[in-house]
Amino acid sequence: MDLPLLPLFPEASRAAGLQRLDGFLPRAGTAYARDRNHDRGAAVVRGNVSMLSPFLRHRLVSEAEVIAAAVGRHGAAAGKFVEEVGWRSYWKGWLARRPGVWAAWRQGVAQDLAGLVRNPALAAAVEAAEAGRTGIDGFDHWAQELARTGYLHNHARMWFASIWIFTLNLPWRLGADLFMRRLIDADPASNTLSWRQVAGLHSRGKAYAARAANIHGFTDGRFNPAGQLNETPEPLDEAPPPPAGPVPRPYPADPRLPALLVLTEDDGRPETLFDGLEMCGAVALDLTPFRAVAGPVAEPAAAFARDALADAAARLVAAGGPAALPVGAPTAEALAATLIDDARAAGARQIVLPHPAAGHAAMVVDRLIPRLQAAGLHLATRLRRWDAATAAGASHGYFRFRKGLPPLVELALSGGAEELCLTNESRR
Repeated sequence: MDLPLLPLFPEASRAAGLQRLDGFLPRAGTAYARDRNHDRGAAVVRGNVSMLSPFLRHRLVSEAEVIAAAVGRHGAAAGKFVEEVGWRSYWKGWLARRPGVWAAWRQGVAQDLAGLVRNPALAAAVEAAEAGRTGIDGFDHWAQELARTGYLHNHARMWFASIWIFTLNLPWRLGADLFMRRLIDADPASNTLSWRQVAGLHSRGKAYAARAANIHGFTDGRFNPAGQLNETPEPLDEAPPPPAGPVPRPYPADPRLPALLVLTEDDGRPETLFDGLEMCGAVALDLTPFRAVAGPVAEPAAAFARDALADAAARLVAAGGPAALPVGAPTAEALAATLIDDARAAGARQIVLPHPAAGHAAMVVDRLIPRLQAAGLHLATRLRRWDAATAAGASHGYFRFRKGLPPLVELALSGGAEELCLTNESRR
């Protein structure tokens, strides 16, 4: 079947995200719980799932407002939808408290790439899998769908990852990097930790098996890879992750210092982030070059990120803030130099940005801090109560986190989730 040439997400804006949320809300209750696992393909309207993930990834709409809208419409019947949105916040909080897992993944990708140089047969197998030339029914379609649309249904992502790891016997970290390069909604926490989950590394010893009957049933008969899959996989074995570290805390801003505002892909709501600051300039920071390891981010994903930043910048101006100049560089050192120059040109004495999510954003910020400090610039971050509260609950597994969902739902319904954590404690 030919895949659609038109993008599934034609506009990266808050208005488009709210419109999509409004269109999905009637189906966010029992209909979602019943139908969410069916992948009917990119050639049909996916009304059984919200398709909100790219907007949530860039926080053009927030997890809290999506949950509040669903519960406000359906009450307890929205429970399954709330749980699925909760997974996103759980993954982000879990990784924020264990940033070394992300660093280990990046290091592992580099090692795996070196292994491909030494093993041409493995390199050819990875290339065939990425291109959708394995001969496995369903898998090849999903590889091509991912390349052309930048999106896969969540169930297809799990099947794809399981087949990649256990049937094709390919390095799991390279599969996760492929998703980071091609998915429009690529999120460091959700993506990396979901691949670890499938591999049996998150819930230790419990691998996810892609089964032909399950694929046949939940693709409504489109695919049936009977006899092609390893349906009894042994989970991978790696060193366990470190215990949970402290809950993130923001670097406090100094309201007396003129501030250069930095917009990033982690929070597309700048009009609610920078109250109480003396704003003397703004930049929109493109972090997509740092997202993956094995190659550049695909253009559909990079374009969505750029457009989301532009939409955020336009709303900042509409709210009375400064116009944001686009900024990008291939290295953290080059970014630091650019930010220092921009801050000095604007007369800023501090740089304020959304608190970086665990992954490439936090990695870049950690590299920026000593250079900004050496230039006499104070760096501050703005952390929302939702992110602090969900990270606090992400100390162990998801099922313990799920028991803490009711107070999080109340926080979302109260409107307090969008508020900022203002504290004099350091982030670490």
